[in-house]
Amino acid sequence: MRFMETTLTDARLIELDKRGDARGFFARVFCEAEFAAAGLETRFVQANHSRSAQRGTLRGMHFQRAPHRETKVVRVVRGALLDVIIDLRADSPSYGRWEAFELTAENGRMLYVPAGFAHGFQTLADDTEVTYQVSAAYAPDSEGGVRWDDPAFGIDWPLPVSVISDKDAAWPDVDLAAGVRI
Repeated sequence: MRFMETTLTDARLIELDKRGDARGFFARVFCEAEFAAAGLETRFVQANHSRSAQRGTLRGMHFQRAPHRETKVVRVVRGALLDVIIDLRADSPSYGRWEAFELTAENGRMLYVPAGFAHGFQTLADDTEVTYQVSAAYAPDSEGGVRWDDPAFGIDWPLPVSVISDKDAAWPDVDLAAGVRI
């Protein structure tokens, strides 16, 4: 695996080392020693899988508050999406900034999302499936989010939103100067 820095502090784009032959390819998607050597979280307590039927579906922007803050490793196993993360750590040099990454089943890239970030994505293809490992168990009382179109961030989504949950559409606006409790 190759761990590439992003413009956001501590976030990484991960490229797989695919070894191919006539059968196809083999690639390791997690190695505790390699993650540790890169200074990344190595303990994951849940693995999740989501499927979005329609292109343009938007999920996010989600986070969990302390003490249940979670690190995620996100991977597309079918289809394609634009994965967006926002650094909400008030003490971070990249606080309040966002970055987007195209993750597809074809490119095999993964995204390492540090604890303290909001995370969401928009599907670029029908029937997109995503798996992600998380470092903390889901805790409903610690759930939080920021709205996908909050002007404080100005995220540039590639498609009109075709499907979004009522909850994701209703997250409140953020006052970055006041901080986000995460």
